[in-house]
Amino acid sequence: MNRSHHLRVCLLLVCFGHLTVAIAASRLNVIATTPDIAAITRVVGGDQVDVTALARPTEDVHFVDPKPSFIVKLNRADVLIEGGAELESAWLGSLLEGARNPKLALGAPGRIRCNVGIAMREVPLQADRSQGDIHAAGNPHFLIAPTNARQVAHNIGQGLAQLLPDQRTAIEQRVGQFQAQLDAKLKEWKATLAPFAGQPVVAYHNSWPYFGAEFGLQFDLFLEPKPGIPPSSAHLAGLITAMRERKVQVIFQDPYVSRKAAETVAQNTGAKIVPVSQFPGGVKGTEGGYIELLDYLVSALAKAFSTQP
Repeated sequence: MNRSHHLRVCLLLVCFGHLTVAIAASRLNVIATTPDIAAITRVVGGDQVDVTALARPTEDVHFVDPKPSFIVKLNRADVLIEGGAELESAWLGSLLEGARNPKLALGAPGRIRCNVGIAMREVPLQADRSQGDIHAAGNPHFLIAPTNARQVAHNIGQGLAQLLPDQRTAIEQRVGQFQAQLDAKLKEWKATLAPFAGQPVVAYHNSWPYFGAEFGLQFDLFLEPKPGIPPSSAHLAGLITAMRERKVQVIFQDPYVSRKAAETVAQNTGAKIVPVSQFPGGVKGTEGGYIELLDYLVSALAKAFSTQP
Protein backbone atom coordinates (compact mmCIF):
# COMPACT_ATOMS: atom_id res chain seq x y z
CA MET A 1 0.00 0.00 0.00
CA ASN A 2 1.57 3.32 -1.07
CA ARG A 3 1.52 6.40 1.14
CA SER A 4 -1.31 8.28 -0.69
CA HIS A 5 -3.61 5.26 -0.62
CA HIS A 6 -2.89 4.80 3.09
CA LEU A 7 -3.89 8.42 3.75
CA ARG A 8 -7.16 8.01 1.81
CA VAL A 9 -8.03 4.93 3.88
CA CYS A 10 -7.27 6.83 7.11
CA LEU A 11 -9.47 9.75 6.02
CA LEU A 12 -12.33 7.41 5.20
CA LEU A 13 -12.03 5.73 8.61
CA VAL A 14 -12.00 9.13 10.36
CA CYS A 15 -15.08 10.26 8.41
CA PHE A 16 -16.86 6.99 9.21
CA GLY A 17 -15.97 7.43 12.87
CA HIS A 18 -17.42 10.95 12.94
CA LEU A 19 -20.56 9.70 11.19
CA THR A 20 -20.99 6.92 13.73
CA VAL A 21 -20.55 9.34 16.62
CA ALA A 22 -23.08 11.73 15.03
CA ILE A 23 -25.66 8.96 14.66
CA ALA A 24 -25.05 7.74 18.19
CA ALA A 25 -25.33 11.29 19.53
CA SER A 26 -28.78 11.71 17.90
CA ARG A 27 -30.21 8.71 19.73
CA LEU A 28 -31.71 9.05 23.17
CA ASN A 29 -30.54 6.75 25.95
CA VAL A 30 -33.88 5.76 27.50
CA ILE A 31 -34.45 3.86 30.75
CA ALA A 32 -37.89 2.28 31.19
CA THR A 33 -38.82 1.00 34.61
CA THR A 34 -40.74 -2.04 33.34
CA PRO A 35 -40.65 -4.27 30.22
CA ASP A 36 -44.12 -3.25 28.99
CA ILE A 37 -43.13 0.42 28.98
CA ALA A 38 -39.85 -0.50 27.26
CA ALA A 39 -41.68 -2.46 24.54
CA ILE A 40 -44.00 0.43 23.66
CA THR A 41 -41.12 2.92 23.79
CA ARG A 42 -39.14 0.88 21.24
CA VAL A 43 -42.13 0.94 18.88
CA VAL A 44 -42.74 4.67 19.34
CA GLY A 45 -39.09 5.77 19.41
CA GLY A 46 -37.85 3.61 16.55
CA ASP A 47 -34.23 4.22 15.57
CA GLN A 48 -34.08 7.38 17.68
CA VAL A 49 -33.92 5.54 21.03
CA ASP A 50 -31.82 2.96 22.83
CA VAL A 51 -34.10 1.45 25.48
CA THR A 52 -33.20 -0.47 28.63
CA ALA A 53 -35.77 -1.92 31.05
CA LEU A 54 -34.77 -2.10 34.70
CA ALA A 55 -37.24 -4.78 35.83
CA ARG A 56 -37.13 -8.23 34.27
CA PRO A 57 -40.38 -9.59 32.79
CA THR A 58 -40.42 -12.55 35.19
CA GLU A 59 -39.99 -10.68 38.46
CA ASP A 60 -42.40 -8.88 40.77
CA VAL A 61 -42.07 -5.23 39.78
CA HIS A 62 -43.16 -4.15 43.24
CA PHE A 63 -39.90 -5.51 44.65
CA VAL A 64 -37.14 -5.13 42.05
CA ASP A 65 -33.60 -5.58 43.40
CA PRO A 66 -32.03 -2.08 43.17
CA LYS A 67 -28.65 -3.14 41.75
CA PRO A 68 -25.72 -0.68 41.77
CA SER A 69 -25.50 -1.11 37.99
CA PHE A 70 -28.96 0.49 37.74
CA ILE A 71 -27.57 3.67 39.32
CA VAL A 72 -24.92 3.84 36.60
CA LYS A 73 -27.54 3.32 33.88
CA LEU A 74 -29.73 6.08 35.32
CA ASN A 75 -26.75 8.41 35.69
CA ARG A 76 -26.01 8.07 31.96
CA ALA A 77 -29.64 8.21 30.78
CA ASP A 78 -31.28 11.00 28.78
CA VAL A 79 -34.81 9.88 29.62
CA LEU A 80 -36.61 7.91 32.35
CA ILE A 81 -40.08 6.56 31.56
CA GLU A 82 -42.06 5.31 34.56
CA GLY A 83 -45.61 4.24 35.27
CA GLY A 84 -46.27 7.25 37.46
CA ALA A 85 -48.69 5.48 39.84
CA GLU A 86 -46.23 4.27 42.51
CA LEU A 87 -45.77 0.74 41.12
CA GLU A 88 -41.99 1.29 41.34
CA SER A 89 -42.05 3.38 44.53
CA ALA A 90 -40.27 0.76 46.69
CA TRP A 91 -37.04 0.86 44.66
CA LEU A 92 -36.92 3.67 42.08
CA GLY A 93 -36.48 6.57 44.48
CA SER A 94 -33.25 5.30 46.04
CA LEU A 95 -31.80 4.56 42.60
CA LEU A 96 -32.54 8.07 41.35
CA GLU A 97 -31.05 9.58 44.48
CA GLY A 98 -27.82 7.66 43.82
CA ALA A 99 -27.80 8.49 40.11
CA ARG A 100 -27.87 12.28 40.66
CA ASN A 101 -28.98 12.95 37.08
CA PRO A 102 -30.75 16.32 36.73
CA LYS A 103 -32.19 15.25 33.36
CA LEU A 104 -34.43 12.80 35.23
CA ALA A 105 -35.67 15.14 37.96
CA LEU A 106 -39.41 15.46 38.54
CA GLY A 107 -40.79 17.97 36.04
CA ALA A 108 -37.75 17.77 33.74
CA PRO A 109 -38.37 16.93 30.04
CA GLY A 110 -36.43 13.71 30.55
CA ARG A 111 -38.93 12.35 33.10
CA ILE A 112 -41.98 10.86 31.36
CA ARG A 113 -44.99 9.53 33.31
CA CYS A 114 -47.17 6.99 31.53
CA ASN A 115 -50.36 7.37 33.58
CA VAL A 116 -51.13 10.92 32.43
CA GLY A 117 -54.69 10.88 31.06
CA ILE A 118 -55.43 7.41 32.44
CA ALA A 119 -58.67 6.90 34.43
CA MET A 120 -57.14 5.32 37.53
CA ARG A 121 -59.16 2.64 39.31
CA GLU A 122 -59.39 1.88 43.03
CA VAL A 123 -58.02 5.19 44.26
CA PRO A 124 -58.34 4.83 48.08
CA LEU A 125 -60.09 7.50 50.11
CA GLN A 126 -57.47 6.83 52.75
CA ALA A 127 -54.57 4.39 52.94
CA ASP A 128 -53.12 2.62 55.99
CA ARG A 129 -51.02 -0.50 56.60
CA SER A 130 -54.06 -2.55 57.72
CA GLN A 131 -55.08 -2.69 54.03
CA GLY A 132 -51.75 -4.24 52.96
CA ASP A 133 -49.53 -2.71 50.25
CA ILE A 134 -51.92 -0.41 48.43
CA HIS A 135 -51.14 2.63 46.26
CA ALA A 136 -52.45 6.10 47.01
CA ALA A 137 -52.60 6.96 43.28
CA GLY A 138 -54.87 3.98 42.56
CA ASN A 139 -54.24 0.51 41.18
CA PRO A 140 -51.01 0.90 39.14
CA HIS A 141 -51.52 -2.07 36.77
CA PHE A 142 -53.27 0.00 34.11
CA LEU A 143 -51.02 -0.79 31.15
CA ILE A 144 -52.36 -4.32 30.64
CA ALA A 145 -55.58 -2.82 29.22
CA PRO A 146 -55.13 -2.05 25.47
CA THR A 147 -57.18 1.13 25.71
CA ASN A 148 -54.69 2.43 28.26
CA ALA A 149 -51.72 1.26 26.17
CA ARG A 150 -53.10 3.54 23.46
CA GLN A 151 -52.88 6.54 25.81
CA VAL A 152 -49.45 5.49 27.08
CA ALA A 153 -48.08 5.38 23.52
CA HIS A 154 -49.37 8.94 23.07
CA ASN A 155 -47.72 10.07 26.32
CA ILE A 156 -44.38 8.50 25.42
CA GLY A 157 -44.54 9.95 21.92
CA GLN A 158 -45.19 13.45 23.20
CA GLY A 159 -42.32 13.19 25.67
CA LEU A 160 -39.84 11.91 23.09
CA ALA A 161 -40.93 14.49 20.49
CA GLN A 162 -40.24 17.26 22.98
CA LEU A 163 -36.67 16.04 23.30
CA LEU A 164 -36.28 15.30 19.57
CA PRO A 165 -38.28 18.09 17.88
CA ASP A 166 -36.82 17.34 14.45
CA GLN A 167 -38.20 13.80 14.76
CA ARG A 168 -41.71 14.80 15.88
CA THR A 169 -43.42 13.86 12.61
CA ALA A 170 -41.81 10.42 12.47
CA ILE A 171 -42.57 9.75 16.14
CA GLU A 172 -46.21 10.77 15.79
CA GLN A 173 -46.56 8.56 12.72
CA ARG A 174 -45.28 5.57 14.69
CA VAL A 175 -47.67 6.36 17.55
CA GLY A 176 -50.55 6.48 15.07
CA GLN A 177 -49.52 3.18 13.49
CA PHE A 178 -49.30 1.47 16.88
CA GLN A 179 -52.69 2.84 17.93
CA ALA A 180 -54.28 1.71 14.66
CA GLN A 181 -52.86 -1.77 15.16
CA LEU A 182 -54.15 -1.81 18.74
CA ASP A 183 -57.62 -0.69 17.62
CA ALA A 184 -57.83 -3.50 15.08
CA LYS A 185 -56.53 -6.12 17.49
CA LEU A 186 -58.83 -4.96 20.29
CA LYS A 187 -61.88 -5.73 18.14
CA GLU A 188 -60.45 -9.19 17.50
CA TRP A 189 -59.59 -9.79 21.18
CA LYS A 190 -63.00 -8.66 22.40
CA ALA A 191 -64.75 -10.92 19.89
CA THR A 192 -62.67 -13.88 21.10
CA LEU A 193 -63.55 -13.31 24.78
CA ALA A 194 -67.15 -12.16 24.25
CA PRO A 195 -68.61 -15.69 24.84
CA PHE A 196 -67.08 -15.64 28.34
CA ALA A 197 -68.29 -12.20 29.45
CA GLY A 198 -69.02 -12.00 33.15
CA GLN A 199 -66.87 -15.03 34.02
CA PRO A 200 -64.84 -14.77 37.26
CA VAL A 201 -61.07 -15.41 37.23
CA VAL A 202 -58.85 -15.93 40.28
CA ALA A 203 -55.47 -14.12 40.40
CA TYR A 204 -52.71 -14.09 42.99
CA HIS A 205 -52.62 -10.29 43.28
CA ASN A 206 -55.14 -7.60 42.40
CA SER A 207 -53.29 -6.64 39.23
CA TRP A 208 -55.98 -7.31 36.61
CA PRO A 209 -58.88 -4.85 37.21
CA TYR A 210 -58.15 -2.86 34.03
CA PHE A 211 -57.86 -6.03 31.93
CA GLY A 212 -61.10 -7.33 33.47
CA ALA A 213 -62.94 -4.09 32.73
CA GLU A 214 -61.65 -4.06 29.14
CA PHE A 215 -62.89 -7.58 28.41
CA GLY A 216 -65.91 -7.90 30.73
CA LEU A 217 -64.32 -10.38 33.17
CA GLN A 218 -64.49 -10.41 36.98
CA PHE A 219 -61.26 -10.28 39.02
CA ASP A 220 -62.39 -10.07 42.64
CA LEU A 221 -61.01 -13.31 44.13
CA PHE A 222 -57.30 -13.53 45.03
CA LEU A 223 -54.84 -16.09 46.35
CA GLU A 224 -53.26 -13.50 48.65
CA PRO A 225 -55.63 -12.23 51.39
CA LYS A 226 -54.37 -8.63 51.09
CA PRO A 227 -51.81 -6.97 48.80
CA GLY A 228 -48.34 -8.15 49.84
CA ILE A 229 -49.64 -10.72 52.40
CA PRO A 230 -48.89 -14.42 51.61
CA PRO A 231 -51.89 -16.79 51.43
CA SER A 232 -52.78 -18.64 54.65
CA SER A 233 -54.53 -22.02 54.93
CA ALA A 234 -57.65 -20.33 56.31
CA HIS A 235 -57.74 -17.86 53.42
CA LEU A 236 -57.33 -20.60 50.81
CA ALA A 237 -60.13 -22.64 52.43
CA GLY A 238 -62.47 -19.68 52.15
CA LEU A 239 -61.34 -19.06 48.58
CA ILE A 240 -62.07 -22.68 47.61
CA THR A 241 -65.60 -22.37 49.00
CA ALA A 242 -66.18 -19.12 47.09
CA MET A 243 -64.82 -20.60 43.86
CA ARG A 244 -67.13 -23.63 44.12
CA GLU A 245 -70.14 -21.40 44.75
CA ARG A 246 -69.32 -19.17 41.76
CA LYS A 247 -68.07 -22.01 39.55
CA VAL A 248 -64.71 -20.32 38.86
CA GLN A 249 -62.89 -22.12 36.04
CA VAL A 250 -59.56 -20.29 35.70
CA ILE A 251 -56.65 -19.30 37.96
CA PHE A 252 -54.02 -16.84 36.69
CA GLN A 253 -50.47 -17.82 37.69
CA ASP A 254 -47.75 -15.13 37.56
CA PRO A 255 -44.15 -16.33 36.99
CA TYR A 256 -42.76 -14.72 40.17
CA VAL A 257 -45.00 -16.52 42.70
CA SER A 258 -44.96 -20.14 43.86
CA ARG A 259 -47.47 -22.46 42.15
CA LYS A 260 -48.20 -24.22 45.46
CA ALA A 261 -51.23 -22.11 46.44
CA ALA A 262 -52.68 -22.18 42.93
CA GLU A 263 -52.23 -25.95 42.69
CA THR A 264 -53.90 -26.51 46.08
CA VAL A 265 -56.90 -24.45 45.01
CA ALA A 266 -57.03 -26.05 41.54
CA GLN A 267 -57.01 -29.57 43.00
CA ASN A 268 -59.99 -28.72 45.19
CA THR A 269 -62.06 -26.88 42.59
CA GLY A 270 -61.14 -28.34 39.21
CA ALA A 271 -60.11 -24.88 37.95
CA LYS A 272 -57.39 -24.65 35.29
CA ILE A 273 -54.11 -22.82 36.01
CA VAL A 274 -53.09 -20.42 33.19
CA PRO A 275 -49.51 -19.03 33.22
CA VAL A 276 -49.70 -15.27 32.69
CA SER A 277 -47.61 -12.13 32.86
CA GLN A 278 -48.25 -8.43 32.38
CA PHE A 279 -44.90 -8.01 30.64
CA PRO A 280 -43.66 -9.06 27.19
CA GLY A 281 -41.29 -11.99 27.69
CA GLY A 282 -42.81 -12.99 31.03
CA VAL A 283 -44.38 -16.01 29.36
CA LYS A 284 -42.73 -17.95 26.52
CA GLY A 285 -43.81 -16.70 23.10
CA THR A 286 -44.56 -13.12 24.17
CA GLU A 287 -41.07 -11.71 23.67
CA GLY A 288 -42.11 -9.82 20.53
CA GLY A 289 -43.85 -6.99 22.36
CA TYR A 290 -47.13 -5.70 23.73
CA ILE A 291 -49.36 -6.96 20.89
CA GLU A 292 -47.87 -10.44 21.15
CA LEU A 293 -48.43 -10.43 24.92
CA LEU A 294 -52.13 -9.59 24.54
CA ASP A 295 -52.48 -12.16 21.75
CA TYR A 296 -51.20 -14.80 24.17
CA LEU A 297 -53.33 -13.70 27.13
CA VAL A 298 -56.56 -13.65 25.13
CA SER A 299 -55.96 -16.97 23.38
CA ALA A 300 -54.79 -18.74 26.57
CA LEU A 301 -57.79 -17.47 28.50
CA ALA A 302 -60.27 -18.44 25.77
CA LYS A 303 -58.70 -21.89 25.53
CA ALA A 304 -58.94 -22.39 29.31
CA PHE A 305 -62.63 -21.41 29.36
CA SER A 306 -63.38 -23.58 26.33
CA THR A 307 -61.71 -26.75 27.62
CA GLN A 308 -63.49 -26.86 30.98
CA PRO A 309 -65.80 -29.90 31.49
